[in-house]
Amino acid sequence: MSLTSFPTGGASSSGSPITKVTMPALAEMKRQGKPISALTAYDYAMSRLVDEAGIDLVLVGDSLAMVVLGHENTLSVTVDEILHHTRAVRRAVRRALVVADMPFGSYHGTVAEGVTNAVRFVKEAGAEAVKIEGPRVELVRALTSSEIPVVGHLGLTPQSVHRMGGYRVQARTSEDMLRLQADARALAKAGAGALVLEGIPREAAAAITAELAIPTIGIGAGPDCDGQILVFHDLLNLTFGPPAKFVRRYGDAAALIREAVEHYREDVEHRAFPSDAESYHLPDATRRNFKSEPDDENAIVNQDALQDWES
Repeated sequence: MSLTSFPTGGASSSGSPITKVTMPALAEMKRQGKPISALTAYDYAMSRLVDEAGIDLVLVGDSLAMVVLGHENTLSVTVDEILHHTRAVRRAVRRALVVADMPFGSYHGTVAEGVTNAVRFVKEAGAEAVKIEGPRVELVRALTSSEIPVVGHLGLTPQSVHRMGGYRVQARTSEDMLRLQADARALAKAGAGALVLEGIPREAAAAITAELAIPTIGIGAGPDCDGQILVFHDLLNLTFGPPAKFVRRYGDAAALIREAVEHYREDVEHRAFPSDAESYHLPDATRRNFKSEPDDENAIVNQDALQDWES
């Protein structure tokens, strides 16, 4: 694995140096048969917790359009919005590889435009790789030639929701599976460092994983991929809807947050918060000399302002 350590502030809770996860490190994990853990994240606090938990790859996904900004799909999120969130994530993460999703429209024109936008994610936001959807071989080749690591994404590609007619499992036929395998080989040959496989049959993902030298990261693609990724909000029941078949909920943050907020509201309404112990007090000497009703009204009240108000 790549042994890049932070020069300052790069120690774990035990005091030992942090081994930074890099794109070559992911390839080494595949060679060693070590599963890769990945999650999406979108802000400082969330990303810090994810990184401290030992997740290998943090994706600033365009899913923030839905789970953070409340849009119907991922298509409306902008380059500037993902740049904003990538900066926050990068400030928090010390160990994990930080990957920025390139949003719809940011690489769908010329290859040069795609490279220009990708450079912004690396230069302005600190991303260590970018993710693009679809078999865009020429773009992947140009990005890697520009020293920008790339994570590919095949199968169910959310930015193609209108073409696919919804979020549907892909590669169900032999013909589609062969096409998917060919696309995966082409992306790997063009220089992609890893490949997300989403919403495809387990058998298709297993075949691609076995063939490629680069790691595959599955989401709804079965257990045979080299790693797995989930949306953070799906993991913790923060999506306000039924989960997809492939989602396993590991906690119920919605219930925890709702209960805490309701308890706070009740304490405020019953004047149980804040307590005297949660309040600041005057020093004893000042409190002894303090007069709640001063003898001289002018000491407190601006008489000119008071007269203006009364008139």
